[in-house]
Amino acid sequence: MSATSPSHCEVPLIPAPHPVEDAAPAGAPPAAPLDGVAPAAPRRRRTLAAVAWLVALALAGATGAASPSEELGASRTANADRVDDRVGALFSDGLAGTHYCSASVVDSPRGNMIVTAAHCLSGDDSNKVFVPGYRSGSAPLGVWQVTNTIEDPAWTATGDPDVDVAFALVAPLGGRTVQQAVGANRLAVDEGFDHVVTITGYPSATDLPITCSDLVDRFSSTQMRIDCTGYSDGTSGSPWLIPGQGGPTHDEGTVIGVIGGFETGGYTDDISYSSYFGDRVGDLYRAAVAEDAKG
Repeated sequence: MSATSPSHCEVPLIPAPHPVEDAAPAGAPPAAPLDGVAPAAPRRRRTLAAVAWLVALALAGATGAASPSEELGASRTANADRVDDRVGALFSDGLAGTHYCSASVVDSPRGNMIVTAAHCLSGDDSNKVFVPGYRSGSAPLGVWQVTNTIEDPAWTATGDPDVDVAFALVAPLGGRTVQQAVGANRLAVDEGFDHVVTITGYPSATDLPITCSDLVDRFSSTQMRIDCTGYSDGTSGSPWLIPGQGGPTHDEGTVIGVIGGFETGGYTDDISYSSYFGDRVGDLYRAAVAEDAKG
């Protein structure tokens, strides 16, 4: 990825470093996981390993993660910077309409692709726009028209929560692609569950994005869960980003999930879910790439 041309042409199919094992935690939230395995109880005790990870990341100069002085799991207003500006609000009926979901730019050969939750892109594409870096009624990086949505047939047919993921193509603006305008993060699949991620998105009740970093929990073999406060309506589709230092701007991260999946992302504002990004999401990405190649 770069500010002038996309560089990664295939989704990096990175295998999990070790087999995923069924967890046997104590306690459970008010609903059962999808594969019958007891999910982890809300976790408020932060591990030394997680703190050490964040300290090392901060010392290395990576952006897009919580500072070691900030509490994991607590949301705050996102910075207006290159990393957070790759996330945007989805609007119906243009900028004058309502922002109702979040999405982010992912690296692709033609540079026209965003990723969000499938439940965010139901219906007609013609009235949907993506506004990266949206703040307080302003669209400093443009208003990008959604032209096509690519979702898994199982979502289309039955609303399968294990594939509550969709890719959308947006039309170039002023002779530039959205990736040329704001950059992009890479997409990865089969990354496992053992990560600290940063989630940035737009609650519908405010015109400012929020961001939060925390440990990912395994909710089931096909679903991930995270404890982050304040992720209310409007934050569906927010990317689960492993911050990184990739690309020519040294701030390209890796998207391993989006808010969605179980209960379309969660039944409380402080616990969110994502469909696990496995082979089905990799196949969906390739289908989106092929669709975009048609021009």
